[in-house]
Amino acid sequence: MLPVTQPEHLDVLIVGAGLSGIGAACRLEQDLPGKSYAILEARDAIGGTWDLFRYPGVRSDSDLHTLGYRFKPWTGENAIVDGDEVRDYICETAAEYGVDRSVRFGLRVTGANWSSEDSLWHVDASPVGGGDPVSFTCSWLFCASGYFRYDRGYLPEFEGSDRFSGPIVHPQAWPEDLDYEGKKVVIIGSGATAVTLLPALAGQAAHVTMLQRSPTYIVSVPRKDAVANMLNRLLPEQAAFAITRRKNIWRQQFVFRLSKSRPELVKRFLRWSLKQQLPEDFDIDRHFTPSYDPWDQRLCAVPSGDLFKSLSRGESSVVTDRIASFSESGINLESGEHLDADIIVTATGLELLAFGGISLSVDGIEADLPRKIAYKGAMLSDIPNFAYALGNYNVSLTLKVGLVIDYVCRLIAYMDRCGYKKCTPSHPDPSVGTNPMLEFGAGYVNRSVHLFPLQAGGASWEMSMDLARDERSLGAEITADGALEFERAAVRAA
Repeated sequence: MLPVTQPEHLDVLIVGAGLSGIGAACRLEQDLPGKSYAILEARDAIGGTWDLFRYPGVRSDSDLHTLGYRFKPWTGENAIVDGDEVRDYICETAAEYGVDRSVRFGLRVTGANWSSEDSLWHVDASPVGGGDPVSFTCSWLFCASGYFRYDRGYLPEFEGSDRFSGPIVHPQAWPEDLDYEGKKVVIIGSGATAVTLLPALAGQAAHVTMLQRSPTYIVSVPRKDAVANMLNRLLPEQAAFAITRRKNIWRQQFVFRLSKSRPELVKRFLRWSLKQQLPEDFDIDRHFTPSYDPWDQRLCAVPSGDLFKSLSRGESSVVTDRIASFSESGINLESGEHLDADIIVTATGLELLAFGGISLSVDGIEADLPRKIAYKGAMLSDIPNFAYALGNYNVSLTLKVGLVIDYVCRLIAYMDRCGYKKCTPSHPDPSVGTNPMLEFGAGYVNRSVHLFPLQAGGASWEMSMDLARDERSLGAEITADGALEFERAAVRAA
């Protein structure tokens, strides 16, 4: 008889080696240095999103002073940086804290079952390249796998797409050898990816057209942070970084709050800003004036107005219309016009995926995730010792995620002090009115919001999108709201 291989046991198992997963591991090293942990990563490299996306011009749309880690100052000349710089920053941080040695590459977590018998998660992972499944047990499971599918983006059906004679490319799977020099390129979409691609392609393509069904609010932000660069020259590194980070957090929150309280004022400012950067005859109302208010959907930021500069030079254009069908040579529009294209880029968004598609269960009973309620935006009702990383949409993602990681470390330390093995958020009234966890008007969210958990009334059960409120909630005493149920190790029968 072959010996039974026992699963490897870890105090904390982190799923995902991207910005959030590496950040969580670094905080464990700092706050709970005695804990054993591993990071399971399906891909073959650290970086997550920033290793996956390789399309031309890919960059951060938040400044790296706030997108980066609080414990790892960003001192680069640019605040808005290219994607490979973000990836390098993550890898450098992982190496500096030694957490890169704890990454297990090529393992995709498929399922996790909490066992009340031993107060442990039993986690199954499949090797991406094939092979026997690998099993782990852990006291805590932290999901940092993002919120979208890595293997494919969202691609709507376009009538006649098989007739088009050129390549149809999704940015999430950009071919390294795609030659767009001297070609007519049509980008379908108007979100962050589309406005990033347009100026990046326009320098070499014959012409780039951004085809949008409806406009998006777009604002120019400086690529360099003059205040940050001045502070870096005058102050010690940590002091300069702390001031810059706090300044930028305040700015992000101020713009969001002003957009919600005085939307007409913000709309007038955005329109005025566009008029300063675009040709006099450019139709701002048609192409850059959405029907919704600012921050009902995310504002798209373009560094130093690169999109508007490209449009002003005539090397690119915006068309606001609906697609009727594809043709052999381009796209037929509902208006009757035809867009010639050699290459079509479908910047049509992400396909959301809750918690990396992991099947979660408790004592063998599968958790119905769309019926669970988010606790502090960090845990889920009735699921023990499980936490996740999901940032706020109105500020840099890492700000909320950093608070969650700090909270989880404090919670684990509290449980150790008190001898607890199990911690479960319990909502006092399951019949209370609920709303989707992701209340955000973007199309890619609306398509998949039903797959995610819910939020409910009450400070601890509401996704506030207010960072100051999150700081108070996640920084409060562990037992302050009475929502967590703690248990010591299960007593086994003799």
